[in-house]
Amino acid sequence: MKFTVFSFLLTANKLTMAFNWQTFWTRTWTALIFAAVMVTGLFWNQWAFFILFSIVHFGCWYEYQKLVAKFATDYEAITPFHRYGVMLAGWTLVLYFTGKGLTFGSFSLHALGWWAGLLFLFVLPITELLFTRHISLQNIRYSALGILYISLSLGLLMDLRTHPEFGYLLPVTIIFSIWINDTMAYLVGSMIGKTPLTAISPKKTWEGTLGGIIISIAAMGVLSYFTHHPVFHAAVIAAIAAISGTFGDLLESKLKRLAGVKDSGQIMPGHGGFLDRFDSLLLAVPFVWVYVKFILT
Repeated sequence: MKFTVFSFLLTANKLTMAFNWQTFWTRTWTALIFAAVMVTGLFWNQWAFFILFSIVHFGCWYEYQKLVAKFATDYEAITPFHRYGVMLAGWTLVLYFTGKGLTFGSFSLHALGWWAGLLFLFVLPITELLFTRHISLQNIRYSALGILYISLSLGLLMDLRTHPEFGYLLPVTIIFSIWINDTMAYLVGSMIGKTPLTAISPKKTWEGTLGGIIISIAAMGVLSYFTHHPVFHAAVIAAIAAISGTFGDLLESKLKRLAGVKDSGQIMPGHGGFLDRFDSLLLAVPFVWVYVKFILT
């Protein structure tokens, strides 16, 4: 008995010593701050939502360009006009999709996005021709993909937020569906996962992936029922968000694998960067937007 108790205490002591309390509290406080910022941006008003996802937009672009530069070395040499110009050009999509909801008197951000977008459409090619010694179609392609991957997606999210009938419900449904899917996929995969999903992300399993999707659909359906919202549409949006969000996670994992890094950034200590937090959302939004625009409304 003495030996058993001693062994137990020794094991417990080793586990306590192995557990990094500093890392735990860093991750906890970072997660709480992140949650508070997200809740404020999602629920306060359209201006808070716009400011939140404008910050996300530029943060994702900064990390995207850093990742691309690690596996496509020519991209690291793009001019400042190209580097920052394409970020601002992409942001005009976010401005454009604010619709009529955000105005300064008689002037709207929608109009600013339209005219600024036209301006960048002419200015960016001219600056590329004037200030770049060697025009690289590959670099232009990576920047164009960034506009589709980041800017268009967040622009469409802004469009969903300004929907006159649903407002914040659509973005919240997407984000909650992705969060439930990610959490449940991890838990189910940890408990019963045996079949690897893909070599891109070796820790993901088919069992965890399917479990996360099914639980996400069920949870959002039940939540919609008790909050008196359309259960069918909530379940469909959850399914779209969970499935496409999983592919979004795999896409960012592929980018990080090509770049040879673990995290896209360090903006959230212990949790990674902007792309690490919003990778699923970036791919889920366009698919949900199509469903909302052509089926739901």
